[in-house]
Amino acid sequence: MRRVAIAAAVLALVTSAILTARTQVATAERPRHVVLVTLDGARTEEIFGGLDTVALASTTKDGTIADTGAYRKYFADTPEARREKVMPFVWQALLRNDGSIAGNRSRGSSFGVTNSQRFSYPGYAELLTGAPHDADIRSNDNRRYPFPTVLEFLAGRWATPGTVAVFSSWETFRWIAAHEEGAVTVNAGYDEFQSLDARVQALSDAQFEATTPWTSARHDAFTFRFAMDYLQRHRPRALYIAFDETDDWAHDRNYERVLDSLHRTDGYLRELHDWIQADPEYRDTTSLIVTVDHGRGHLAEDWSKHGDDVVGADETWMIAAGPDWPRRGEWINAPPAYSSQVASTLAKAAGEDFRQLVPDAAAPIDYLWNSK
Repeated sequence: MRRVAIAAAVLALVTSAILTARTQVATAERPRHVVLVTLDGARTEEIFGGLDTVALASTTKDGTIADTGAYRKYFADTPEARREKVMPFVWQALLRNDGSIAGNRSRGSSFGVTNSQRFSYPGYAELLTGAPHDADIRSNDNRRYPFPTVLEFLAGRWATPGTVAVFSSWETFRWIAAHEEGAVTVNAGYDEFQSLDARVQALSDAQFEATTPWTSARHDAFTFRFAMDYLQRHRPRALYIAFDETDDWAHDRNYERVLDSLHRTDGYLRELHDWIQADPEYRDTTSLIVTVDHGRGHLAEDWSKHGDDVVGADETWMIAAGPDWPRRGEWINAPPAYSSQVASTLAKAAGEDFRQLVPDAAAPIDYLWNSK
């Protein structure tokens, strides 16, 4: 009887080990997903400190800010409280429970662009190709560059139509997203969007009536709703959502609208995150990066500007949240990281190596995978 009991115990242990191994293999084999979100030209000042009284005062006639709508909505006594008013989900939930943020230089974290142009097209190209291309990309013109992006790399690796999709408020992403036309699914600017949901289809029609002051960019609300509809119906493995209004309102020196855009986008990030966490396929398999194409000036006279002659326009930030990234909160006394590393980082999170295609692309940000 004792031998029978021992044999039964051994069998139970072996069976348990086999089941555990099968579960681990099944988990390891689950397809990985990546989501990239960019907030065009969103400064480090607002991300890490919320409402900037210097910037706000520069938009009033006499420098008085207490009676402004922005002050009433977003002012608090400390930078930490102000940033939570502007982006409550990011600071109260995402960075506490799921991710980390780089770029607060006051805490020893440097993040930024390596291109010398410091405006949109070169910034997005650096993010997606893994390197600056100063000699080739010197304008925001609607033209394709000769460099492959991480998006088309992933599309080629997975070889399934529609598995990589880009939704952008700015029309120039029709050219930015891939160096070969049609390599990835793109809906950008005033593009029609086809949906089975009557409400979303109505939004596609409405975007042409509710136009912005900017001829090449639609409202971010349309971009987000189309992206979420596509995510739910087509279930891509890689999704890029590129918002634009933070930059446009800044150029118009409408500081309240800049803060409103950040606050609204914070709500979009909450909705996106909640959907991912509620979906069995995407939960625990999805890595999210939120970042920016360029910074802006620090001063009253140049907070609305960027470019190669603006001090601070190279200073940016990045949020990273994913099942393999253990860091939480702000990076403190961290090694410097750069926009050029985002492409390889996204690919690695998706289980791929972008530098197989582009050997000279910047390396992944390994600090994300290291909890020490």
